[in-house]
Amino acid sequence: MNKNELIKKAFEGMRNAYAPYSNYHVGACVLTKDGHYFLGANIENAAYPVGVCGERVAIFSAYANGYKKDDIEAIAIVSDGERIGTPCGMCRQVLSELLNKDTPIILTNGKDEMITNICELLPYNFSSEDLD
Repeated sequence: MNKNELIKKAFEGMRNAYAPYSNYHVGACVLTKDGHYFLGANIENAAYPVGVCGERVAIFSAYANGYKKDDIEAIAIVSDGERIGTPCGMCRQVLSELLNKDTPIILTNGKDEMITNICELLPYNFSSEDLD
C-alpha cells in the first residue's frame, strides 16, 4: 500500500466536499487490493440529518462497484480541522460491518496522522452476531 498516494487521493476527494453549514470538509479514499481508488466527500444539506459523511460515500462507492470487505486494503479519512477528525458514531458502525477488523484506517488533517483500525475506534460494536 502506498500510504502517501492514498492520503493524496483522500485530499482530492475533500475538494468535492459540500459543507456550507459546518464549513468542515472531509475527504476519504478506499483503496482496494486490486489497486482501485474510491473517493468520498462529506455532503451537507439544510435538513442536517440527510447529509452524508465522506467515509461512508467512499465505502458505499466501493460496495456499489462490486467490492466487499475482503477486497479493501485500506481507507484514508482526511479533514481540514485543527486536529485529526475521526469518524462519527454512524460511520464507525458502518465501517465495523463493511471493513475487516484489521483493515488500516488512516486519519490525518495534513499535519498530524494516526493509523488505526475499527476495533480500536469501536471496540464494542453492534454486529449481525447480535441479531442471531
